[in-house]
This record gives sequence, structure tokens and C-alpha cells, in this order.
Amino acid sequence: MADTRRTVERPLSPHLTIYRPMLTMMMSIVHRITGAALFFGTLLLCWWLLAAASGPTAYSKVQAFMGSIIGGLILFGYTWALIHHMLGGIRHLIWDTGRGFGPAEREWLTLATLVGSIGLTIVIWVIGYIFIGGAR
Repeated sequence: MADTRRTVERPLSPHLTIYRPMLTMMMSIVHRITGAALFFGTLLLCWWLLAAASGPTAYSKVQAFMGSIIGGLILFGYTWALIHHMLGGIRHLIWDTGRGFGPAEREWLTLATLVGSIGLTIVIWVIGYIFIGGAR
């Protein structure tokens, strides 16, 4: 039988404790997290649509939850996750064309994704409040 005990140390696989955290690495992780968050946010959208189809009582319960502070924070987070995931997808689409791989371009695209997602989320919510007439 072969001797399975080895005294030679095997190399470590690259993982988060080996690499110095960089903005592109963190945004890659956030892109995956927002993808998972969008799944759960879509469940809320389905809940809202089912309540709308079920009648005024069910719809008013969902609207009461969505109109609460916690519901508003969840909706704001869902909006940010949607915009961030979309901009991250556009960034990856740019990379798929073979562009933007230089260190400066890569960092710029990543920072633009982060700043753009925050800015667009705020703009969308401000426009929404203008059109619905503020908090109800």
C-alpha cells in the first residue's frame, strides 16, 4: 500500500486571506450578493402582484408593509441592488469586448459602477417622490 503521509507542504489555494482586498474584488463579491438579493426582492414583487390580484384587503396589507419604514428600506435596497447589478453587468459586458482591462480603466469602471448605482438609486427615488407627491 502506498504511503499517504507526505511531509512536503502543499501550496495554498488562492482565496480571500491571501490577496490584498481591491475594489474590483470587493465589487465582484457585491455583484454576487446583489444577484442573490434580487431573487428575494423578486419574491416581494410577486407578493405585491398576488395581493393586487387577490383583492383590496390583501393589497392594503402589502401596501401597509411597503409603506412602513422597514418596507421602504427594503424597497430602497432592492432598487440599489437592481441598479448596481445592472451596472456591474454592463461593466462585465465591456470587459467581454476585451476593453477596460488596464489597471486605471479597471478601477475607473469599478468606481463608476459603485458611484453610479448609488447616484441613480437616489435619482430614481427623488423622481418617484416628486411624481407621487411625497410620503403618504
